[in-house]
Amino acid sequence: MISKKMENMVANSSAIRAMFEEGNRMAKLYGAENVYDFSLGNPNVAAPESVKEAIRRILEEEDPIALHGYTNSNAGYEDVRAAVAESLNGRFGTAFSAKNITMSVGAAGGLNVILKALLNPGDEVVTFAPYFGEYRSYVDNYDGVLVEVSPNTADFQPKLGEFEEKITKRTRAVIVNTPNNPTGVVYSEETILKLAAILEKKQKEYETDIYLISDEPYRELAYDGVEVPYLTKYYANTIVGYSYSKSLSLPGERIGYLVIPDEAADSGNLIAAANVATRILGFVNAPTLQQKVVKACLNERTDISYYDRNRETLYQGLAKLGFECVKPQGAFYLFVKSPVADEKAFVAAAKKHNILIVPGSSFGCPGYVRIAYCVAYETIVNSLPKFALLAEEYK
Repeated sequence: MISKKMENMVANSSAIRAMFEEGNRMAKLYGAENVYDFSLGNPNVAAPESVKEAIRRILEEEDPIALHGYTNSNAGYEDVRAAVAESLNGRFGTAFSAKNITMSVGAAGGLNVILKALLNPGDEVVTFAPYFGEYRSYVDNYDGVLVEVSPNTADFQPKLGEFEEKITKRTRAVIVNTPNNPTGVVYSEETILKLAAILEKKQKEYETDIYLISDEPYRELAYDGVEVPYLTKYYANTIVGYSYSKSLSLPGERIGYLVIPDEAADSGNLIAAANVATRILGFVNAPTLQQKVVKACLNERTDISYYDRNRETLYQGLAKLGFECVKPQGAFYLFVKSPVADEKAFVAAAKKHNILIVPGSSFGCPGYVRIAYCVAYETIVNSLPKFALLAEEYK
């Protein structure tokens, strides 16, 4: 028999993944071109050509035994970590070095590493709805308690008044995700300044350290010149989790990093704990070939004009049909208000038109649905007549 904890996790398995699998089933029945699958945030833009060139060069030039062996440190190759730190310093005016970087198995692996390093059973982690649903599992992995701040559906900036009320002496960390999955909203500098001030106040009040974990897989996907604040510059106890899944279109390669600044409380022990957690969670070290690849491609970016065209076409198309949504500033998701209170009924209705979308309750925000527009442009265009039929059902 499986464990009680896993029984619950299996029973509440990801609605996103389940919808994606349903899309594969429907594609076999109706043909892929007749199924409009907006369920999974799986980039549909190829990795830059430089990534392919880097893989070939590394495989040809590097010692294969060293390349495919364990790294000397569980934190990853020192030259890779130094290069990542130098790149961040040049972009954001920070002062990181190799020791501040822990290479991770994507952002998800990095979040699990830092939560393993931080949480005691019963410790609380606060996050803002809507949020990436796997946060629940990540916190539960270490017997922590996820505390949700309810959504501000006016503009999806965090409700800071409620946030302040929900911080307790058991609060160990706060997770923010900007640009946000599922809304595409970027938290403004004003929001970040106020959030940081609340955390500083609460740290003094409870005489404790509260860490701000910035989950940043979508940092490079920001539109219309929107600036995404780099949070270590606003709050000393900030830890950054980053992934190259979206910026280089490498989701299956599982490569990213953690930033643990010297300014963070107990940073030396925290860096050491992240190193050990990387090993004992079974990652051992981040994929070695991919570490070398990202070092070679630190200045490369996926062409986001592809996503931007999808964003504009989908947003304008749905708005004309009468659907209510906030125009995303980043990432590749559109968060749409359901025309009925029970958004799962709306999801079911959409499915009858071969449209696959994800209920907002998966993100702690019922009454909305998420549409991932990281798909072929033709999928967007061809889906709009189906959305029109769907809209007619609710007039």
